[in-house]
Amino acid sequence: VLNRRQRIPTPMSSSESAPSVAFFFRHEFAIRRLHSLLGIVPLGLYMVVHLTTNASLMNGSETFQRAVYLIHSPGKLLPLIEWGGIFLPLIFHAVLGVWIAKTGKLNTGQYRFAANRRYSWQRWTGFVALLFLFVHILHLHGWFHAHFWLDAIGNFGLGVFKPYNAASTLVLAMQGWVWPAFYLIGMLCCVYHLANGLWTAGITWGLWISPAAQRRATQLCGVIGILLAIVGTTAWWAAVAPGREQAKEYRKVEDTMYSAAVESGWVPANDEKRSLADADAAEAAVREPELGAQQ
Repeated sequence: VLNRRQRIPTPMSSSESAPSVAFFFRHEFAIRRLHSLLGIVPLGLYMVVHLTTNASLMNGSETFQRAVYLIHSPGKLLPLIEWGGIFLPLIFHAVLGVWIAKTGKLNTGQYRFAANRRYSWQRWTGFVALLFLFVHILHLHGWFHAHFWLDAIGNFGLGVFKPYNAASTLVLAMQGWVWPAFYLIGMLCCVYHLANGLWTAGITWGLWISPAAQRRATQLCGVIGILLAIVGTTAWWAAVAPGREQAKEYRKVEDTMYSAAVESGWVPANDEKRSLADADAAEAAVREPELGAQQ
């Protein structure tokens, strides 16, 4: 049974250098295994943690904010952790994945087995997931943390997520129908890519070779995909269901938690991780009754 697409070499274009192609084929065994491993650890593991953390918003903004505080507790070490454990593995996995998809030919036209169709879907969901992550990081985090850049894209509703006001800024960023639809499609593509990627990784690493073992692996990966889709959909709904009024209530909880967290030393004070415009408005609203009473 041919469970994967045939790897048929294609002629090199003028833009492809022979040394780089030769390097890949010399080390193909190790590179493909590293590619599949990074797709599971750390990238797949991070996606599970990320979706689970976002799904905790269903339990209220306090639970979600506490989880975000835990993520940001490393302080100045956080960028090193993000680049070493997320961004660099993602870049390697994405670049090599695009190269593999570009240089191979699908055999779904000749062999219409379900596994072959799943492999073609793996390629296309990979492209969608890459685009989704690219836009997702811009939408919520702004790519770069330079003030001039964040101020510029903020006028277009980009880079709006603030970790110390996690629930309120996330909810406000997901208003309307365009972003919710975009995130639902992107999230489901990421879930499929991971669940089916577990199956193909097992082939790559020789964990399930026989047809019987592959059938059992298909069932296992299918269950994992369904469970993760449920968690992801829960996280999506927790972000898109609340309105602006609910976001204001979330903000009150977050401001109270921020003062307590900084005072206890749980997280370092950092105004860049807060939505200061809303904070100033909240402080003004608190001071206004006090001034009225004094008059």
